[in-house]
Amino acid sequence: MSLVSVRGLEKSVVLPDGTRLEILRGIDLDIDDGSRTAIVGRSGSGKSTLLNILGLLDAPSSGLHEFDGVDVGRTSGLRRDRFRGADVGFVFQQFNLLQGRTAVENVEVPLLYARGRDFWHRRRLALEMLDRVGLVDRADTQPHRLSGGEQQRVAIARALVRAPRLILADEPTGALDVDTGRTVMELLETVATETGAALVTITHDAAVAARADVVRRIDHGVVADAVQGVAA
Repeated sequence: MSLVSVRGLEKSVVLPDGTRLEILRGIDLDIDDGSRTAIVGRSGSGKSTLLNILGLLDAPSSGLHEFDGVDVGRTSGLRRDRFRGADVGFVFQQFNLLQGRTAVENVEVPLLYARGRDFWHRRRLALEMLDRVGLVDRADTQPHRLSGGEQQRVAIARALVRAPRLILADEPTGALDVDTGRTVMELLETVATETGAALVTITHDAAVAARADVVRRIDHGVVADAVQGVAA
């Protein structure tokens, strides 16, 4: 059984002039535990909208969306929030770190919504994750004093600190130079492999897409093709 399965997924919005804009049109997609999937396509093709739906930040207009066998369209908002908090990790191009908070405090943020042991031991868990991404020595440093690559590694540590089953990365190397971007992808893949998480990456970078097991191309809201990739 797939970790995530969508069938006939559609998303549309009504514009101020009353016209309806179709963003996604009948997407079918399966994501298995431990898989590596790249989603490519031009700007405005619907990639980020699909990622937000997969990550339970947004809801489709119609279609089936299952997470671990559960039809999330039929669950309460609270249960979807719990799925997202416990099982989904997001890595964004712009890092989205909280200014005024140290690296370790940024990584702790997802654990503020945890329960029991994870909540009470959140600082230790955050420090352990910073150590895994090679930044424990920068734990007390604020984001503006970190390089772009270091900020992205903090963002990765924050995304992975709750050991999510699904990691969603939206252009994670887009703001980085080639060498730093390669290091970031290697780090993401390594930690995902260690935890058995599925990794879905949106990218315009052919080199990043080539690292995936499967490449899915979206064009005007539909899946145009599926290409089997070879990890670099």
